[in-house]
Amino acid sequence: MRISKCKVAQSTRTFVVLTLLQFSATAFAQSFVPGEVIVRLKSEHGTAASYTFMGKASADKAMTLKRSWSKLKIYHYSLHKSKSVEQSLKELKQDPNVEYAEPNYYLTKSDLPGFHQSFTAAEIRASSVQAQSVVATDANIGIQSVWSNNSGVPAKRPIVAVIDTGLDTDHSVIQDTDALWTNTGEIPGNGRDDDGNGYIDDVHGWNFVDGNGTIYDDDNHGTHVAGIILSVDQDIFADPLRRSRVQIMPLKFLNGNGVGTTSDAIRAIYYAANNGASILNNSWGGSSYSYALAEAIAYTYTKGALFVAAAGNNGGNNDAAPMYPASYDIPNVIAVAATTDYDYLASFSNYGDNTVHLGSPGTYILSTIDGDDFGTSSGTSMAAPFVAGTAAQMKVESPNMLGYQLRSILMGETTTVAQLNGKVQTNGRLDSFGAVAYAKVATVSATQPAYSANFGDRDLASSMAGGAGCGLVHKLNQGGGPPIGGGTALLVLALTVLPIAVLLVLRRQSPENRRQYERFNINSDVRISVGDRELVGSISSLSLGGVQLNTSALLQDGGLVSMSISSPDGQERVEVAGRVVWSDANKSYGVAFDHAPQSVLSRLSDWTQSLKRAA
Repeated sequence: MRISKCKVAQSTRTFVVLTLLQFSATAFAQSFVPGEVIVRLKSEHGTAASYTFMGKASADKAMTLKRSWSKLKIYHYSLHKSKSVEQSLKELKQDPNVEYAEPNYYLTKSDLPGFHQSFTAAEIRASSVQAQSVVATDANIGIQSVWSNNSGVPAKRPIVAVIDTGLDTDHSVIQDTDALWTNTGEIPGNGRDDDGNGYIDDVHGWNFVDGNGTIYDDDNHGTHVAGIILSVDQDIFADPLRRSRVQIMPLKFLNGNGVGTTSDAIRAIYYAANNGASILNNSWGGSSYSYALAEAIAYTYTKGALFVAAAGNNGGNNDAAPMYPASYDIPNVIAVAATTDYDYLASFSNYGDNTVHLGSPGTYILSTIDGDDFGTSSGTSMAAPFVAGTAAQMKVESPNMLGYQLRSILMGETTTVAQLNGKVQTNGRLDSFGAVAYAKVATVSATQPAYSANFGDRDLASSMAGGAGCGLVHKLNQGGGPPIGGGTALLVLALTVLPIAVLLVLRRQSPENRRQYERFNINSDVRISVGDRELVGSISSLSLGGVQLNTSALLQDGGLVSMSISSPDGQERVEVAGRVVWSDANKSYGVAFDHAPQSVLSRLSDWTQSLKRAA
């Protein structure tokens, strides 16, 4: 018997596409939990203003507090039955104490419904198909080479949080590889929160649907995802299996129908970040932008974690119609499209030249399912865990590498394929072996660029698009040498200016060779904000793509800065964010604008009318 994930009958493909069309019409419709809202206050918890709001919410509005993230000033409320979500949001937004208020949106898994085939381990082992063909899928991403070149099981194994429908913890692959994460600070079954993390008997993760530490999977989805992550570690169909080099932390927030809420997703994300997960796999999404969810993901960035997200399955362009969390413009988010056996974009997969970062196999993937069996399934849900599993192997080789840098290598080491040109930011498909090999010889920065969430005005149905730039990780070489990224001295920094993808060359190349826009001489002062530092400097050249900034302060390559630039006549200022892309003896810097608003670009264009073109 030949077992294959990619070679199926045309009738099966047709059925799947038709099913997908029906599924897509409902799975990502903007919807939210009736009678619930999420509120962020401007004032710190414990202040008079926060107590005033909470008193009004309870006494005047009959709102009931369900849970809170008090350090973040975020509160989850249920409403009185006489109030609609829309009416309450309108009132809350008028409250001077409220930073934002939003619905508790529904979220759904990102796979096609149903499993196409199922097999026992014995059937798979009896087949003549090589493990590489079964697991590494249609396009060869080098998994078998990862297996044969691994350096053994580390003393401290990286943790991958599978935020999903749960996990069949009794599956032989999970048991025989010792892959299940264990919270060593918790004593099983004593009914106490031994480690003080707020969860009682959370020995192997948490079930946010039922509110307990009993992990099960009533959908198959989470178990399938976990198996894919482990398949990057080893041949999950081998007999015997070996001890896994990574751990799986199962966090159930999606129910048996593959549906969950934003509030539970947020709780799962904070749990993962606070309990040691360095990679978070998120094979789910929705079309509604949530500030609170964005803040939770931004928190994982501060913890140095990588956030892997499925791009979605409605065949749409995420640049135009974002899908969250994949479309959040946060520097540790990597959005994954699904590819086929011939490296084409899967017909169901979302895409986006600016907001989807790379492709990964996602059609007819064979992996673990409930009941100690194996089954095939398709979707960006299946593509994302290949990336998460690869990142976990990179962490094994380079334990101190931060999520921002993992993302940079994953994007820099893709295999470029013509079929993905214009479909994903890297124009490429995941190369697991290349990324892990790069991680082995990369020197690691202990820091990453500062990032903070922006709470501008946003309508309920609006969305944010854009992709954060790549990190800088330099490959070690004999006697030094220029920074290397993806085998070249180029760093692809995606910018959405007008919008155009601008290729910027790193600092070892001359400024003249970097120019993508016409530059003008200017002599204006600038105030610079970098994290909590306030600096001063001057601007000596200006274009619609960025500026040459002169300051005696030391700025980090790849770092984000906020600038307040004075006009040539000193009569006005514009505020714009940028990213450092080259430096000259740490005295002048090239700063590329980072998603500059059209209004700012228009003002800068007006300024250039009175300026002399730079040589």
